[in-house]
Amino acid sequence: MHISREAKIGLTGVIALVILFLMIKFLQGTNLFSTQDTYYINFSNAKALAKSSPVYADGYNVGIVSDVHYDYEHPGKGVIVEISVEHGMRVPSGTVAVLDEAMLGGCTLNLLMGNNPMERFAPGDTLPSEDNNGLMARAAELIPRLEQTMAKVDTLLTTLNKVAADSNIQAILKNANTLTASLGQSSKDLNGLLEHQLPAMAQTYNQAGQNIVALTDSLKQLNLSGTLAKVDRVMDNVEQTTSQLNSKDNSLGLLMNDTSLYGNLNRTSLDAALLLEDLKANPKRYVHFSIFGKKDKTGNQEEGSN
Repeated sequence: MHISREAKIGLTGVIALVILFLMIKFLQGTNLFSTQDTYYINFSNAKALAKSSPVYADGYNVGIVSDVHYDYEHPGKGVIVEISVEHGMRVPSGTVAVLDEAMLGGCTLNLLMGNNPMERFAPGDTLPSEDNNGLMARAAELIPRLEQTMAKVDTLLTTLNKVAADSNIQAILKNANTLTASLGQSSKDLNGLLEHQLPAMAQTYNQAGQNIVALTDSLKQLNLSGTLAKVDRVMDNVEQTTSQLNSKDNSLGLLMNDTSLYGNLNRTSLDAALLLEDLKANPKRYVHFSIFGKKDKTGNQEEGSN
């Protein structure tokens, strides 16, 4: 059977188109050799979700986004996303679809699988969705706080610059250097003390300790009890002597306690003083002088007398 040249060209073109179609589907992530189940999800905001984006179930790739289109029949109701997952995959009741935004733009669709083993969604059902504050949304929430923090940091840096420019800071640093040098010298002096003087002091203290031990031994050898007994006897004698001095039944006691004796002595001293004064005033009354003496009754001349 003869095939014309035009038929061969047409058949080659059809085969090329089929291969191109399969390659496009393959590049889009569609598995052409396995059947897939389709589900629908309604998002209030698609967040730039692209067609052929991967679909993850708890982080595992289970399918792709087959289509994304806006619900023109119900404006404001959101975006309808069509996903294709592996055939036979069980989507239990309680499963929720969320969109996770990426750091560099775009987002991925993640199915948070439920744990109901009895009920499941059927292919063609619409899965529930919920908004997820992804990393970028959280970063947007942190921007106002970051701005406040940066303002405080800027104020702090301005204050630090003013403090650093203050002349007193330079003086404080200079004093700190001087103090550090003084501490270094003090440390050297302390090391010298510990290395040289401290051993000599320790030796002196050791000798003093030995002397104290010897003194203690000497004190142990003393008869302290006998000495204390003698001291007691001496104190008893002193007490007896004091009692006798305070008593009037002895001569010394009478002498110290008799006030009449003091009066007599006082009067005697007064009489002696008056006598001396009268002697000085009238000496002839008490003393007689004769140059040639005087005759006695027999006529003999006596020697001068007073």
